[in-house]
Amino acid sequence: MSAKQAGGLPARSAGPLRAILFDLDGTLLDTAADITSALNSALADQQLGSFSEAQVREMIGRGVPTLIERALARLGTAQGSVDLARLLERFDEHYDRLLERGEYQARVYPGVAQGLSALFARGLRLAVVTNKRKQAAVGLLARLGLSEWIQVVVGGDSCRFRKPRPEPLLQACEALKVSAGQALMVGDSETDVLAARAAGMAIVCVPYGYNEGADPRALACDVLLESLGDLPALLSATA
Repeated sequence: MSAKQAGGLPARSAGPLRAILFDLDGTLLDTAADITSALNSALADQQLGSFSEAQVREMIGRGVPTLIERALARLGTAQGSVDLARLLERFDEHYDRLLERGEYQARVYPGVAQGLSALFARGLRLAVVTNKRKQAAVGLLARLGLSEWIQVVVGGDSCRFRKPRPEPLLQACEALKVSAGQALMVGDSETDVLAARAAGMAIVCVPYGYNEGADPRALACDVLLESLGDLPALLSATA
């Protein structure tokens, strides 16, 4: 547990907690290997460079278009000299192929299934709010055995704005039929923190994610949990 655990979650003014929204990449799933594979394959299509998984972990955040922009900047490649739309299209194709062929390396972080199962059993409504495309997110959740507990998925292509804007979180709340004040966000990055604050939600973070290369333990969240398996106990303690 983090030192931030001692303070617990802030007091609720909108009634009891009814829903929890989860980020996907770096929070529920470690997907860096597959993102690296899809990125390198897309770059290779245009005879550009490649990256190690460790380098890609530092660039993940705010969606694939931003990832590609960061990759090009690291390669010293001017965006005007490449076909950005084609890069994005090919990334999606390569990523989808990994899922379709069962060649993906994504894995569920320890404690996630335990935590989701316990929270669902309490009657809480659960959603995933990610900057990943909805189709890819839904596919991963199903393949890795988490979809039975997730009632709503909002992807980066589900509404006009991505996180860190609050709109995806608010869309998830609307679909779950709860107010923002009745929901909690769980993530691993500054993007999640900013989105939660903008939506008026408390935010719990985990320390093992990506956070665009910065230390997740430095995030300005309300609580830092070592494992999502600890979330049910936290909620019981702060109820």
